[in-house]
Amino acid sequence: QAFRSPAVRLANLGYLGHMWELYAMWAWFAVFIADALADRDGAGATTAAALITFVVIGSGAIGCAAGGVLGDRWGRTKSTMLAMALSGSAAITVGLLRDGPLWALLTVSVVWGVTVIADSAQFSTIVTEVADQRYVGTALTLQLAAGFTLTGLTIVLVPLARDALTWQWAFAVLAPGPFLGIWAMNRLRRSPLTAQIAGGRG
Repeated sequence: QAFRSPAVRLANLGYLGHMWELYAMWAWFAVFIADALADRDGAGATTAAALITFVVIGSGAIGCAAGGVLGDRWGRTKSTMLAMALSGSAAITVGLLRDGPLWALLTVSVVWGVTVIADSAQFSTIVTEVADQRYVGTALTLQLAAGFTLTGLTIVLVPLARDALTWQWAFAVLAPGPFLGIWAMNRLRRSPLTAQIAGGRG
């Protein structure tokens, strides 16, 4: 019953695409940036990597606030599509910049940190808006359980990709998640059910 609504299924698909990327990025970014810095300044790489990781992941607070504002004012489907387009692009790009200019690597990393989490709350909010109100709690529980189960796979996948493809392409394996999420949100945006989302903004 909780998943009978097509809008709930699309919101969950978007959420799964988001979760495919999020925790694997958080889990492995510190290792990636430490490795990148070790080739530049081996002595101070560990401390610098810790500080950079703090800034990158901590900057997600900006993304959460911006995602909420954009979701309410612009529409949840459009705001999540924007966030996933940016984060998916960053996932592809950041590894290519590993040996490039440090300012470029740090800029893309911070953009990734902001956008990788900016869409998160919007998927749950969509479910509260479109699900049968008798089953909202169940729908949210199943969404979160599926998403966090999926993260276990991608957390394991990233180091395997690193070993096979090097850091240049390791994070790129996360990009299909947000791009799948964009497809799901675009489908939802074109549905009549968008009238129930964000006060009719979709």
